[in-house]
Amino acid sequence: ALGDAVWQDDALRRFVPTHQRPLGYVIQEAALFPHLSVRDNLDYGRRRSSRGSGGAAGAAPGIDLAGVVDLLGIGALMDRRPATLSGGERQRVAIARALATAPRLLLMDEPLAALDAARKAEILPYLERLHRALALPIVYVTHALDEVARLADHLVLLDAGHVLAAGPLAELLARPDLPLARQDDAGVVIGARVAHHDTAYGLTRVAFDGGGLWVGLADAAPGDAVRARVLARDVSVARQLPQETSVLNVLPVVLQALQADRSTALLQLQVGGPGGAGAQLLARITRRSAEALALQPGDALYAQVKGVAL
Repeated sequence: ALGDAVWQDDALRRFVPTHQRPLGYVIQEAALFPHLSVRDNLDYGRRRSSRGSGGAAGAAPGIDLAGVVDLLGIGALMDRRPATLSGGERQRVAIARALATAPRLLLMDEPLAALDAARKAEILPYLERLHRALALPIVYVTHALDEVARLADHLVLLDAGHVLAAGPLAELLARPDLPLARQDDAGVVIGARVAHHDTAYGLTRVAFDGGGLWVGLADAAPGDAVRARVLARDVSVARQLPQETSVLNVLPVVLQALQADRSTALLQLQVGGPGGAGAQLLARITRRSAEALALQPGDALYAQVKGVAL
C-alpha cells in the first residue's frame, strides 16, 4: 500500500500490474536515449506520466518538472545530447526523467555505483536537495555507507536476501552487533541543528539532545536541521576530563556495550553522562587500551572527537 492505493494484497487477491503502478526507476547506468536531447529525454518521461497511472493504483500528483530541473541543476544542458554529458550530468538527467513520469514512488538501484569519486561527490548534494524538497518516498539500494548516512531515514539491512535488521537510520548505525559496525567507515549519524557559526575559525557549532559538536563550517543557516556523521575510528575515550587538549569536542558519555576481537574493541556510548538520553556514539580503540582502562559497561567516560574529522 502506498497512501490510500493498494497495489498488492494477497488475501484479497488484488494485484495491480506493474505497468499500472506510478513508479519512477533509476539504475546504475543512466540509460538515456542517445539520439534525443536532454529536453526530449525529459519529454519522453513527461508523456509517460499520463499513461499507466491507473485510477485504481492511485494517480500521482503532477510533478513540477521545471522545479526538478532547477533542483538538479540541469537547465543549461537541455539542448545537449547524452554523449556530450559527464557521468554525473547523465545521471542527474536520468533522475529528472524518472521524476517527469510523476511517480508516487521512486526506486533507485545503486544510482551512483557507476560513477567515480569526483562525480559521486558532485551528485550527492543534488540527491540531498531532492530528499528535502520532494514529498516523495524513495527506495534507495546501495552498498555505500556514506550514501546511507547522507540520504536515508529508515534502513533495511539485507544479507543474502534476508532482512538482518530494519529501523530508523540512527538506531541501526549505532548498533555494535550488526555487520555495519565492523566496516572501516562504521559510525553514527546524529540529527542536529545549526547553533551558530564561528567564521573567524571556519567552524560551525551544531546542537543535539545531550550535547553539541564543533564541525567544519557548514553551508546552512542557524536553526537549520543537519546531520553530523561521526566515524568510530575518530572517537577516543578517557576516564578523566581531558585538560589542555587540541580536540575541540569532549562529551560526557556512558559506556553501554563493549565488543572486542583480537586487536580492537568497539564501544557503544550514550552521550550525556549518567542518566542522559542523548545521541549515541561508536568508538573503535585498541583492545590494549580497553584493557588498560579496565572498561566495563556502565562506566562514565569522556569521548573526544576531532572537529576536523566532522
